[in-house]
Amino acid sequence: MKKTIALVACVFTAAMSMGQTKSFLDMPYVEVNGFADTLVTPNEIFIRILLSEADLKNKVSLEQQERKLVTGLKSMGIDIEQQLTTTDMQSDFKRYVLKQKDILKSKEYLLKVSDAQTATKVFIKLEEQGLANASVESVNHSEKDQLKNACRSNAVRNAQQKARALTSAVGAGVGAPLHIMDYSNDDGGMQPRIMIRGTATTDTMQDALPQIDFEKIRISVSVNVKFQIK
Repeated sequence: MKKTIALVACVFTAAMSMGQTKSFLDMPYVEVNGFADTLVTPNEIFIRILLSEADLKNKVSLEQQERKLVTGLKSMGIDIEQQLTTTDMQSDFKRYVLKQKDILKSKEYLLKVSDAQTATKVFIKLEEQGLANASVESVNHSEKDQLKNACRSNAVRNAQQKARALTSAVGAGVGAPLHIMDYSNDDGGMQPRIMIRGTATTDTMQDALPQIDFEKIRISVSVNVKFQIK
């Protein structure tokens, strides 16, 4: 009987202790939002190139177009193995049946270049080769994750400065952060916003051609931080 009473007393004491445990929200705290951002020039530009056989008697075969594409890009110093990929992973080409008798082949490529100047030269080269079915798919920055983490640190510092300004007004100080929430989103490749500036010329073309440029990528971070009040 004594053992039973002692066991019940222990359980009751443990339950009381758990009920009296305080969460960090029971401490005095100040809650603030922090923000940081930066602008960077894209260094990953993805160009989609479509090769297809025209529905003509004198059509140029897909294989001939591929050879022209590869030769042209190599002449520009582009590393074909590293920068050019096919977007159709199921097969080497897509087949289209027209008028139930002509089978025409088509193939898509994705080319990655590092700056707007090279992108301009690529479009000029494709135009010269008669392979003008191309467009900019997306832009990105190779160090976007590192830049975003730097913004996260700056956003928390920004929140801490706000907290100090608020607490110093009442003669208090800021302690350790009790809770940090990151409200930023991790995007993939961004849709390009293309601008035209100046002109670009080539030795083989008399007419001036527009120079492609891209709007800088904005990387931003918003956080919510609760700091203990000292």
